[in-house]
Amino acid sequence: MGTSALSKKPWWTLPENFHAPMVFHMEEDQEELIFGHGDTYLRCIEVHSHTLIQLESWFTATGQTRVTIVGPHRARQWLLHMFYCVGSQDSCRHDQGLEMLERVRSQPLTNHDLVASISVPPYTGDLSFASRVSRNICLSIPQPFPYQVIGCSGFHLSSLYL
Repeated sequence: MGTSALSKKPWWTLPENFHAPMVFHMEEDQEELIFGHGDTYLRCIEVHSHTLIQLESWFTATGQTRVTIVGPHRARQWLLHMFYCVGSQDSCRHDQGLEMLERVRSQPLTNHDLVASISVPPYTGDLSFASRVSRNICLSIPQPFPYQVIGCSGFHLSSLYL
């Protein structure tokens, strides 16, 4: 997971892992639940997910934190799914998110982990996570032609699970 399957280069040396980073805002209490008090678990989550995560506290009435994630596309997808599940008010999804959180805190993600998270369950009406994060999320989408599109296609998180 730490290297590209074809080139065997470390993920951070591949420019495509830095195109269109995922950017969104997260409530302060959810940030603390995921990353720990004083961001205790930030480094191990980065190392185990093969990503770089930047947390910027914003002085807003709601105490939101801007989260920026770069790294391999599947790893970013996995983290987004984990954030969604942890923030869910549905107890099964919340429990799944806590299991995912424990996994990424305790050991590196495997290709099996990443492939399993790609099949996101259909939207079931749970807007709890969408209401806890705001702004556009930018994900890089593989281009079907050799020319990269500059910028990113933004969409609101609630559209991910519709």
